[in-house]
Order: sequence, then structure tokens, then C-alpha cells
Amino acid sequence: MKTFIFPGSFDPFSLGHIDIAKRASRLCDKLVVAVMFNRAKNSLFTDEERVEMAKICLQDVPNIEVISRESLLVDLYRELGASAVVRGLRSESDFRYEAEMNAANTLMFPDYQVIFLPCRADLAFTSSSIIKEVAYYGGDISRMCVPQIEEMVHKKLLEKRAEE
Repeated sequence: MKTFIFPGSFDPFSLGHIDIAKRASRLCDKLVVAVMFNRAKNSLFTDEERVEMAKICLQDVPNIEVISRESLLVDLYRELGASAVVRGLRSESDFRYEAEMNAANTLMFPDYQVIFLPCRADLAFTSSSIIKEVAYYGGDISRMCVPQIEEMVHKKLLEKRAEE
């Protein structure tokens, strides 16, 4: 059985994430969408909320499982007996970053494999950071995420503003 991992912070889950996950799920028996903790990022959503978003967006794909993990990706890879990690690429800068991460993971575990999937052209400039920034200033994010996620983003930003 071929198991792939699609890791990310997914804060929030975007149309680009959905596209990569669905395309990757057709290449393996099981795709594990791993909501990862990233110390370098200040997440808007909790781990539980990010898992919920991924589950909402991918509920129609039977061979996808969504989990949350605070560990090295290479440790999860070993634990699951994964065949590959799937990474979406939007730009050349994404490729450079991902190539560096791949090299580091391969040093830790030589059997580590990565599959790079280019994103759709219409989603090339969509990121979780852009979604949050546009939503914060009242812009339209309806072409960047599904309606349920759009609602969650606006609700979370209202809560954040009330705290400020």
C-alpha cells in the first residue's frame, strides 16, 4: 500500500491545498494530510481548527486521512511507512525552499522521497498568508477558499480584533 503525506500548516486551508490534496490522492492508496506545528509561524487557527478545516474541505475523498502532528516530518514519514511526501509548488522560490527541506530530510533518512506538484496557474499567487491579509482588510477571499473556510476566517478575525 502506497501512503503519501501532504504536510503543511494549513492556516487556513485554501483552494490550492484542496487541489494538491485531491490530485495527490489519485497517485497513492492513502494520502495523510498532516497539519503540522511550525514554530516559525504565528498561526491564526488552533491545531484542532486547522484539522477541522482540512476535514471539511476533503470530506468527499475517501482515501484521505487528516491528522495533526508536532514532530519532525521525517519522523512521521518513518512512523507511517510512507512512500513519499507531496509538496505543492507555486513559484521558483517555493522550489528552492522545498529542495532545501528535501535535502535536510534525506540527510536524516536516506529513503525519504518527495513529489513536487505544481499548483494550478489560477492559484499560483494564493497563500494562507494572503488569505488572512486580504480578509483582515475586508477583501474578497471567496476565490481563494471554500465558503465554510471563508466564514471561519472572518469569524476568527472578528474575534482577534475584539481582543486587540
